Amino acid sequence: MKWKIACIQLDITFGEPDANYRSVEAKLSEAANTGADVIVLPELWTTGYDLTRLDEIADHEAKRTIRFLKESAKKYKVHLIGGSVAKKTQGGVYNTLLIVNNKGELVKEYDKLHLFKLMDEHHFLQPGQKDGLFHLEDILLAGFICYDIRFPEWIRTHTSKGAQAIFVVAEWPKPRLAHWRSLLIARAIENQCFVIGVNRAGSDPANEFAGHSLIIDPWGEVIGEAGEKEEILAADIDFNKTSEVRNMIPVFQDRRPEFY
Repeated sequence: MKWKIACIQLDITFGEPDANYRSVEAKLSEAANTGADVIVLPELWTTGYDLTRLDEIADHEAKRTIRFLKESAKKYKVHLIGGSVAKKTQGGVYNTLLIVNNKGELVKEYDKLHLFKLMDEHHFLQPGQKDGLFHLEDILLAGFICYDIRFPEWIRTHTSKGAQAIFVVAEWPKPRLAHWRSLLIARAIENQCFVIGVNRAGSDPANEFAGHSLIIDPWGEVIGEAGEKEEILAADIDFNKTSEVRNMIPVFQDRRPEFY
């Protein structure tokens, strides 16, 4: 199975969902023109990190965003790793990754498991409780959000069950760009899978973001990397490469989890 992946690295308008829906609608058209099979959006793309106003601007049960992604997936005939949005529920607000297939069907909602206290997420968001596994075209995949990549045991929980690629949506700050690149490459090498990391560009009132979205193969080789500004990053991936690498160095067969 071969796919073309298109990553939408965009500058998010702080706290203005309407402006961001319009921006993403235009960017989806541009990404679809690459011939993409899968399009990926960044973290919290509807609101940015306007955490103090989430009660006002979060998407109730993510209904608006789910409708938007379903319509877009059908329109462009693509799978959408729909980034994450602030989803308002009766139990609080969650940072939720949305996956919609090319038939316009919602196939996964993943709530960010690890909240980043350095950016006060724990004061405004609820932590997730479920895994990030999902299928597209019978391929098992996994989705994560930003800070999750600092927890290799969480990633391995998914790849040990057979996930062949992981998608990471993020708003990763520029001062820690080296960590972003190193962690994503390490996750690809140790899990012998494709890693697609989509970060935002630009800045908000408190942060400057790194950009540098990445597409990495199961050897840890970077096959596509964006710069710091808004960009559509596209590259082809071939899942035969995952099987090839896992057969060559059988890490998963050689694990001894009873000692971990």
